[in-house]
Amino acid sequence: MLQRFRANGPALLVPLAWIVVGAAHAEYVSLEALTIAHGVMAVILAGFVLLSWSDMRSGALRTWWIIVAIGFVITLSGLIGLLSTPLNRGLLRVSLSGWMLLPAIGFIDTGRRSGAVPLTTFGAAVISVAGTVLYFISGSEMVLIFAGLALVGVGQTIGIVDAVIRYQI
Repeated sequence: MLQRFRANGPALLVPLAWIVVGAAHAEYVSLEALTIAHGVMAVILAGFVLLSWSDMRSGALRTWWIIVAIGFVITLSGLIGLLSTPLNRGLLRVSLSGWMLLPAIGFIDTGRRSGAVPLTTFGAAVISVAGTVLYFISGSEMVLIFAGLALVGVGQTIGIVDAVIRYQI
């Protein structure tokens, strides 16, 4: 069961994570819930890093292992930012921008190595980066903030669902 979750879980967790981020921006998710979510994700990421090393030592899987390991650190930065009084918005930006951009690196590397359909790798990276740029240039314009988050979520969901399907084959 653990192997199955490690293989398939990201296809569910990635879009859910971006839905939660959007809900947090709309103030539907409390700071307490967001803090708990960061703690839970840090534990999940740490477990993934520790349990997946032997399966992810080469090729694109190694790139993804490194991304998840770095993601653990940036998730901790977000957790520290949320636990700070007042909130440390700089650490929250590091965490958010890291998770917006890190997967794009993995999608590009996967596409380069695998010969996968360009839309599911390079396209996913471009959509994610475009969403990141839109988010960070939006200022306080909520429509643009949500559009940026939606692009990141869609781009990353395309890429990760493709990877999960390909891993099953």
